[in-house]
Amino acid sequence: MLRTEVPTREELVRRASELGPTLQKNAKWAEENRRIHDESIEALADAGIFKMRVPARYGGYECDTRTLVEVGAELGQADGSTSWTASVYWIPSWMTCLFPDAVQDEVFSTPNVRVCGTLSPTAMATPVAGGAVLNGQWGFVSGAWHSQWQEIVAIQAGPDHEPMPIMALVPMSDLQIFDDWDTSGLRGTGSVSTIAQNVFVPAERILPLPAILQEQYASQLNAGTPIYRAPLLPVASASSVGTVLGLAKAAKTAFLQRLPGRKITYTAYDSQSEAPLTHLQVAEASLKIDQAQFHAERLADTVDSKSEQGTQWSLEERARVRADMGAVCKLAKEAVDIFATASGGSSIYSDVAIQRISRDVQAVNLHALMHPNTNNELYGRILCGLPPNTLYI
Repeated sequence: MLRTEVPTREELVRRASELGPTLQKNAKWAEENRRIHDESIEALADAGIFKMRVPARYGGYECDTRTLVEVGAELGQADGSTSWTASVYWIPSWMTCLFPDAVQDEVFSTPNVRVCGTLSPTAMATPVAGGAVLNGQWGFVSGAWHSQWQEIVAIQAGPDHEPMPIMALVPMSDLQIFDDWDTSGLRGTGSVSTIAQNVFVPAERILPLPAILQEQYASQLNAGTPIYRAPLLPVASASSVGTVLGLAKAAKTAFLQRLPGRKITYTAYDSQSEAPLTHLQVAEASLKIDQAQFHAERLADTVDSKSEQGTQWSLEERARVRADMGAVCKLAKEAVDIFATASGGSSIYSDVAIQRISRDVQAVNLHALMHPNTNNELYGRILCGLPPNTLYI
């Protein structure tokens, strides 16, 4: 087993900030080629970004979710696609830590291992002696091109088995990649589809999804570590919002960088910065970013504090963290929209960052688990005394 000195939150944020020039330089390439540049992946690895949710016994950092938010926000200010991909890796890496310890030994034996994944049960698993055989396809698999493993969800069913969703770990070498990722936003994430054709998965790499959603985890060595005893959906929520917050901050930076010397065409304003309209737009958008940051930090602090205390989660708390995630997405998009509207016609050129930021934040807001309306409805439903209408809480 390998242990290493764990950097502080401040150190990891600093490292993420220093990656900015490299990620920004490669952002256009990533958009055009629909995947993260190899140089960016190597830079993330060198900075320890892929170790943040890995157990310390494998040389990982066991970072709390507040650190994920702050690092994700820093990466998001450089490039939304790269930040999103890093945050997606954090979630399946954490999920790997729920499997039996021998399975973790296998996965984490690869330095800077990257595990992609999905929660959608869009494939079937047929029980066989010693495990199950997978057939099917998963979409929106961010970071698949640079991953060694994929965490999958499938419906296990057979003549003597009631249908049940399972979670499993599959080497990427056992899967086929279907390059269907041609999108308007988050183009650089390479969120392709993956296909399993008669792929055998041994039983030790399979867990029942209902047990996972009820915090019945299989790892013994991680059982006493706070970050590995939190519920899945709050962890996934906290892992994702840093990117969105970073995109909003990037929009503000991009707008203010272009502001000096800009006019408002067909008006008497020779300087956009002198127009009261601009003052109102910048103030309103900035306050929305502040509000988004509040929800991101409250989400992370809830996950971290309850993990440390080891206390039971209420339905309201579970729903609220999803509502917090939705609020970050909604407020960030509103802030970006304001800055984009104020950026003028010249901002539609592809070399102006605000247009990519706008498309990326729009894509995030359409994500099924991050959609503000979906999350608000769930939260309101719980507050009104009704049971949740989803397992993903």
